[in-house]
Amino acid sequence: MNFPTWAVAGFWGLVSGSALLVGAAIGYFLKVPQRLVAAIMAFGSGVLISTLSLELMEEAYKKGGFDATAIGFVGGAAAYTFANWLLARYGAKHRKRSGDQQKEERTAVQSGQKEATDTGDDNGMALAIGALLDGIPESIVIGLSMLAGGAVSMVAVVAIFLSNLPEGLSSAAGMKKAGRTPQYVLLLWAGIMVISGVSSLLGYTIFSGFSANVVAATMAVSAGAVLAMIADTMIPEAFEVAHNFTGLITVLGFLVSFVLSKLGS
Repeated sequence: MNFPTWAVAGFWGLVSGSALLVGAAIGYFLKVPQRLVAAIMAFGSGVLISTLSLELMEEAYKKGGFDATAIGFVGGAAAYTFANWLLARYGAKHRKRSGDQQKEERTAVQSGQKEATDTGDDNGMALAIGALLDGIPESIVIGLSMLAGGAVSMVAVVAIFLSNLPEGLSSAAGMKKAGRTPQYVLLLWAGIMVISGVSSLLGYTIFSGFSANVVAATMAVSAGAVLAMIADTMIPEAFEVAHNFTGLITVLGFLVSFVLSKLGS
């Protein structure tokens, strides 16, 4: 049975996004050692860095050359950085942290200590928007990867799945310490999972009719946003606990993704 390409794009986006929900359930209901969380986060960072280097940027350069790739890459990073800065003012700076940072940040928001908040506010909406901000660029990548030949890049799917698992795990562990209910945590990540599928679908359907330069710039925008996200949220969480081992574990993640990309080519 042959399914429409747009449906295939949405399905694989949903699959990669499901790792967020699985990771969140593990992080909330099981007591996972923080060292293990940090190690998985570092590994996921390496996987993503390899994927955006070998898959996204390389393909963007082939399609649109240096100009479109460079502009999109810097633009994506700048847009993510600005949005992340804005969310930090409303209490979502530590949304990926598994320690007590989310608890302390929520307390600061509720007491009105954050400059953009008043006493009695809560940062639940900021956390949800932050989760969307982190997840959408990755999911769009899957849809964009299908524009070349109509087949999904399994390397991208596996890489994003492997990186989403520790993201959901770490964030949910921190949310639990901050007093979030299981309903809030699981519904949040279930919603992000569904939106991941929709984002992947839109990544294919919307850009399938655009020029190579536009597609290249969009790929590069996603790559820039993902790299900025890694540097701002994933690496700090990994280094907080893993310390000197962070670099080595990140390199191992990069190597796994590199091997997958070569096996898939």
